[in-house]
This record gives sequence, structure tokens and C-alpha cells, in this order.
Amino acid sequence: MALQILLSDDHLIVRQGLKALLEREGFQVVAEAADGHEAVRLAKELHPDLAILDLTMPLLNGLDAAREILQVSPKIQTILLTMHTEDHYILEALRAGVRGYVLKSRAASELIQAIQEVSKGGVYMSSGVSQTVVQAFLAKTQLPPDVLTSRERQVLQLVAEGKTTKEIAVVLGISVKTAESHRTRIMSKLGIHETANLVRYAIRQGLVQP
Repeated sequence: MALQILLSDDHLIVRQGLKALLEREGFQVVAEAADGHEAVRLAKELHPDLAILDLTMPLLNGLDAAREILQVSPKIQTILLTMHTEDHYILEALRAGVRGYVLKSRAASELIQAIQEVSKGGVYMSSGVSQTVVQAFLAKTQLPPDVLTSRERQVLQLVAEGKTTKEIAVVLGISVKTAESHRTRIMSKLGIHETANLVRYAIRQGLVQP
């Protein structure tokens, strides 16, 4: 039986290209998503074997989508597609339980290899990725702690996308008061008290694109 794959990227043309590549190799793309929330919903509904997630997606980025997918269905393997090679992205992906980290510039040549490796229970990292970080993680050496919780990162992303507190509450299914409380805690933890600077921080973290 063909491996069932959920494909999530906010660019339709990218999804179409990846879907054609995957189907040519005999994989079955059972669903497509344009944002992280949709990816989580479809994963919960369909339980595919594997989810391929773009890192930078609206409403919920690929990293936090991967975290949520693994919570609702731990058997789903996840592969992250990204343009970022910086250490902290790789570290966060490993922490989130992502099994494959593929650079978009190498997706055409490496994605199939990544799927084959991950579906067998292995871990795949693009050749442009620092192996030092991977080895440090696997050796469980001292790693810097997360500053924000998963929910706080979601709120930060939505703030950076220009959403109001009320809109954030609707997207996340929480009260306006809770959304405001998250926003206040984020500013306090980061020592950032202006929205413009929060946006800059979110861009540096890869939560949104400039």
C-alpha cells in the first residue's frame, strides 16, 4: 500500500509541484493544506503516515503545527521544508519531534530520500544542515531552554501577522482576556514592549516572513 502523505504549504504552485513529484514516485497525497491549522485538522481527521510541512505558513507555522500533529497522532512522521539553516531552527525542529529537515533549495533532489528514511524510523537532515547541532541534541548535551511556550509562539505569530487581540482569540478558540494575557506575558518574557519590535523578533525566529 502506498505511503499516505499530507502536504502543507501556503503557496499553491509549490504544493502542485511537490504533489506531482511525490505521486510520480508512487506516494499518495491524501490531503493538502494552506496553513498550519488546516494541516493539524486534516492530520487529526485522516491520520496519514507522514506530514510534509512548510516552516513559514500563516496562522500557525510548520514547527508548531508539527508539535500539535504529534500530540493528536504520535504515529504520524513529520518532515519540515524550510529555507533556514540556522542552528536554532534545526534545534527547535528536533525538539518538536520533527524527523526530517529538508531545505527548499534541495527539495526536488532530497525530499524522496527524506521520506524513505523517515518512514523507516530514521532521521533525515539536508546536506546543508549543521550536523554539530544534531549530534549535540542526540547526545542530550546542555541546550538553551525555550523562552516561549507553544501557545505563546502561536500568539506571537498572529500578532506579527497583524491580527487584533479579538481576532487572535477567535483563531485560537480562547477568550479575549486570555489572548491579552498571553500577549502581556510574551512582552514580559522577551523584554519587548512595542508591537513593531515583536514583529521583528517573530521574523528573526522564522514565525513570519518579512
